Amino acid sequence: MEHPLSVWYKPVRFVVSAGLLGVIIAGFLVPIPRINILEHTARNLYFHVPMWFTMMVATGLSAWHAYRYLRTGTLVHDIRSHAAARVGALFGLLGLITGIWWSRYTWYQGTGVWWSFDPRQTFALIQLMIYAAYFILRSGMEDVSKRGRIAAVYNLFAFACVPFLLFILPRQLDSLHPGADGNPAFSDITHPVMRLVFYPAVLLFIGLFWILYTQRTRLGLLRMRLSLDPDGN
Repeated sequence: MEHPLSVWYKPVRFVVSAGLLGVIIAGFLVPIPRINILEHTARNLYFHVPMWFTMMVATGLSAWHAYRYLRTGTLVHDIRSHAAARVGALFGLLGLITGIWWSRYTWYQGTGVWWSFDPRQTFALIQLMIYAAYFILRSGMEDVSKRGRIAAVYNLFAFACVPFLLFILPRQLDSLHPGADGNPAFSDITHPVMRLVFYPAVLLFIGLFWILYTQRTRLGLLRMRLSLDPDGN
């Protein structure tokens, strides 16, 4: 049975594709005010930060379906939880990579340093490693029901770590990252003109997640049906 939201897949895909193209063009070509230290690297705001927002939305959705699986035992929720976690981890990885690249040309300009265990970066890496363990855990079990239950419990634990590792703990330690103790938040250093691109970028990256999540879910459902009925009857 098709999900009720599947009717929106093609329209959303078109809008998101066109919108992201516009964000990329605007991100590189629209003039921005001169920001101390960041200079033109501030354009990475349009990509780096939305990726982390998207990752948090994805992991939240994954945890919700994990909870629903524990409540109902319905395999569809396990498939959706896994799909959301996979796509969310991808956005988190891209967010970490763009963050490393950004810090290389701002915090560590002229030093040749790419990584110095800044608290924000380190905790982000730990969070991604927690989700990597989730995928390893799933791959090590063949029993569908047992895998779903154990993975769901671990998924809820992984999501519970998100606010602590990405928000609370980094703010308690000295960091060069905006928003840390003694440093201004992005909202304090971001010119209002940049928000005209930034806010749409956040929504469009979340839309891109939904597209990829929908594709992965459909693939997972197809595999489930084939495993239940190999002859396709």
